[in-house]
Amino acid sequence: MSDNLLLQKLNRENGLINILLTNDDGIYAPGLAAMEHALRRLGNVYVVAPSREQSGVSHSITFLTPLTVKNVFVEDKHWGWSVDGSPADCVKLGVAEILPELPDLIISGINGGLNAGINVLYSGTVAAAIEGAFYGITSFAVSLEYNENESFSIAADIAVNVIENVLQRIKQDKKNKCTLKNCSNKLSSENIKMSGDLYNLNIPFSALSNPKPEVRIVDMDVMPDWELFERRIDPMGRPYYWLSGRNDPRQPTKKKSEQLTDIIALSQGFITLSPLNFNLTDKIKLKNMESWQSVTWDLSAQKNPDNTTRSNAPSIRTTAGVKSRENPKNKNQKSQ
Repeated sequence: MSDNLLLQKLNRENGLINILLTNDDGIYAPGLAAMEHALRRLGNVYVVAPSREQSGVSHSITFLTPLTVKNVFVEDKHWGWSVDGSPADCVKLGVAEILPELPDLIISGINGGLNAGINVLYSGTVAAAIEGAFYGITSFAVSLEYNENESFSIAADIAVNVIENVLQRIKQDKKNKCTLKNCSNKLSSENIKMSGDLYNLNIPFSALSNPKPEVRIVDMDVMPDWELFERRIDPMGRPYYWLSGRNDPRQPTKKKSEQLTDIIALSQGFITLSPLNFNLTDKIKLKNMESWQSVTWDLSAQKNPDNTTRSNAPSIRTTAGVKSRENPKNKNQKSQ
């Protein structure tokens, strides 16, 4: 029996769980190492992570090129698998090929930087957790506010405490729905595996020095960010753009009448936990559109004013650049 299978058997006997751990910062990121160490107390940790940073790739997957996998060793001991792909690729490959069986829990992180508000939609960290939920496996995305003095080890301990509390509540909820005879008192895979719950956990930097950090269960903030792009000119005279930051005209406020969202709660120093759902259907609009089913849809070919059918596709051509809207920062800019 291999060491992994033996450990797996022992974990089952002790009521521990198997955990797939990934991230979007890459397999050598300090947040991943801290999380792996902290998660050991919950069970057996399998690390399957991207070979390089994949921040902002969202839920992209690789299907036009092959995925290469390499074993990663730390101090001559096997530590994990490096995948030349996205975070979602890592979860797919980990679940389908690398792990000996379906994991009981999937964790993505710790990301170096918050994933709150609409950034959830861009995040590779969150996408990996969503991929886990696709398989019906309880999954968490974990992120820490960026700071030059960030301590991932403290953040990892906080995150595992929160995760353990959530899993215990899942177990309790399941226990309330069954008889005492059929329920286990242990935190076992049977209690959490196929729930498919999806959570986004964000930790502000200030929580690391707080002896009693508080958690808030909050909604995802959906107010838009206003991206700022810096326009530059390359040596060939062609324009290019760097995403240089955000300028949000809606600063988070502390008014008690406002709904507490992840962005606002984080600005107040709270750890935030948001339950997510990958079903993007607008259920209210879907209900309102039910009456449309009886409508006769006119899908005939579109006509020109002279009553002839439009059939020719427009021609497409490429130019050297685009004309930017007037921006004082772009004036008198030198080649860089």
